[in-house]
Amino acid sequence: MFIPAYQRLQQSGELQRRVERALSLLRECRVCPRACGVNRLAGEKGTCRVGRQAMVSSFGPHFGEESPLVGYYGSGTIFLTYCNLRCVFCQNYDISHLGHGHPVAPEQLANMMLALQARGCHNINFVTPTHVVPQLLEAIVLAAERDLNVPLVYNCGGYESVETLRLLDGVFDIYMPDFKYTEATVAKRLSGAEDYPLIVKAALKEMHRQVGDLVVDERGIALRGMIVRHLVLPNNLAGTEEAMRFLAEELSPHTYVNVMAQYRPCYRALEFPEIARRPAREEFRAAVQAALNAGLHRLA
Repeated sequence: MFIPAYQRLQQSGELQRRVERALSLLRECRVCPRACGVNRLAGEKGTCRVGRQAMVSSFGPHFGEESPLVGYYGSGTIFLTYCNLRCVFCQNYDISHLGHGHPVAPEQLANMMLALQARGCHNINFVTPTHVVPQLLEAIVLAAERDLNVPLVYNCGGYESVETLRLLDGVFDIYMPDFKYTEATVAKRLSGAEDYPLIVKAALKEMHRQVGDLVVDERGIALRGMIVRHLVLPNNLAGTEEAMRFLAEELSPHTYVNVMAQYRPCYRALEFPEIARRPAREEFRAAVQAALNAGLHRLA
């Protein structure tokens, strides 16, 4: 019988201790690599524009995620408002940049998780959780006390603090990070994070250390492990070859990778000529071939 990782921590009391340690990161905020230093416990806001309470845009069963998450009844997604990245092409810019959403207390977040479980969702999928990890942990404790028992998914942009990720060891069953770029100049221009390539590689290693390669049940539904998303950008701006080599050689050739073809110019993308078009079919084919050449074989 599958028992989610966080239930073991809940039973030992360790989950509540993780909450306290995570909340301390908000006092001079270093929850993410921005390390803004503001006192979010007092309601101050840094780069992410979120203070003491998490914000939620929407929640519900989602059938557009990777098939191991969707299964038969959907992935129980909770879309969190704002982000610690500044991607100029974000397809969810109304949430990540414009701030569509509302503040929620831990009890409300816990109720959302339990409602999604009651609807049959195979997991609880936190979309853009990086900047509100302490707040999520507060809610997870409450939901675990009320018998939440499905896997938790950390669906993020990859710009993560390893210190914060270590607080999640044994809490999240599934990590689903983006691997956006391998070049610092591209990351700075398109996401305002010059150190993204270094940060994401360290974060991917830590995530993989915690959960390993993706494990599914007899129905093909994800139980534990890692799914990596790599969005193919025009003009090879994502650095696909280097990204795929890293995944195969530094993590595992069994890494489950979604090489994504759905880029389209959104938000401010038309202001940047190099990304003002969709990738050509040949560019996407080359990206898939780069993954295969690197030795990766679990491609979505």
